[in-house]
Amino acid sequence: MKKERDPKKTLSAAASALQSIAKPAVQFLTFVIPHVILLSKSVYNYYEKLPQNALLFIYGFVICFFGGTFPVLFAALQAAEHSGRNAVVLAVSDLANEAIVIIEESKKDDDKDEDKDGKRDVDQISNSEFIARKTKLVLAKMNPEKVDNAISSIYRVWLAVAAVLMIEFAQTISMAMSISDFLKKPIDRFLAPTVRMAVPDQYHKWVPVVLGWTAKAIAIAIAFTIDSVVSGFASALKGGLMMAQATYQFLVFREIKLGGLVKSPDHNESSLDEGLSYVFAGLGFYFQLRSGFSLPFPLNFLLFPFRFAENWIKWSLIKNS
Repeated sequence: MKKERDPKKTLSAAASALQSIAKPAVQFLTFVIPHVILLSKSVYNYYEKLPQNALLFIYGFVICFFGGTFPVLFAALQAAEHSGRNAVVLAVSDLANEAIVIIEESKKDDDKDEDKDGKRDVDQISNSEFIARKTKLVLAKMNPEKVDNAISSIYRVWLAVAAVLMIEFAQTISMAMSISDFLKKPIDRFLAPTVRMAVPDQYHKWVPVVLGWTAKAIAIAIAFTIDSVVSGFASALKGGLMMAQATYQFLVFREIKLGGLVKSPDHNESSLDEGLSYVFAGLGFYFQLRSGFSLPFPLNFLLFPFRFAENWIKWSLIKNS
């Protein structure tokens, strides 16, 4: 007979494991977060200084070649543009500044040697005492009003964005829910009994919940894969046109006539941008089809945060529908 584990001992072991990684985790975050914030600010400042046609070309390129990979994320960003992008930027900046202040104070705290024995105080305390010490430091140095206002601003914009996305992806969400309901019956009938046999009795109540999550995850993958093809084609057309118009503006700015194809500053009086848009759109959609609407290496590694955000937004829409 299989011996059941004591839930209290399991939780105690998990808590001990978390405490054991507290110090290295704090050290890692203390090192990484300032660099990430500095890099993000540098990229944003560089973005703000780019000329309009360069921004149009970059934005069009991203939509043209990756619109089917991140359809929900791009739709969320577009909705946020009209729902309070500046408020989000300001809120994120405030949170980043608060994080920098706390990290700098944490570094000073790490170097303290109040008993003057030549060893840092943080190296002579237990993991639980370390967690309590850092928690007190965060509570003491944080500006709660600024953090509360920043989080509230982000949440208000997210509610507006979620409302727009629920309408925009209503058909896809409905498809995902239908697929989930269809999968739930055979899963409950054939898979659930086998899973119950494999887990201890006290965890049986989790079986239908976890299998429900699994059914939803599969349904989301199927529904949004179908949607990715449609979104990929539409985004390739839209992004290709933006790239073509940006290219035409660049040629006008540089006074490059291309044998008379660039006739005037108005792109509507020339067919060059239309021809270029077909080429860009074809290349963009072919790239998305060839890659299976996923990211090739090393883009899949570099753009992992975008993939995480895409999947999180999808899951949030399905869960709240």
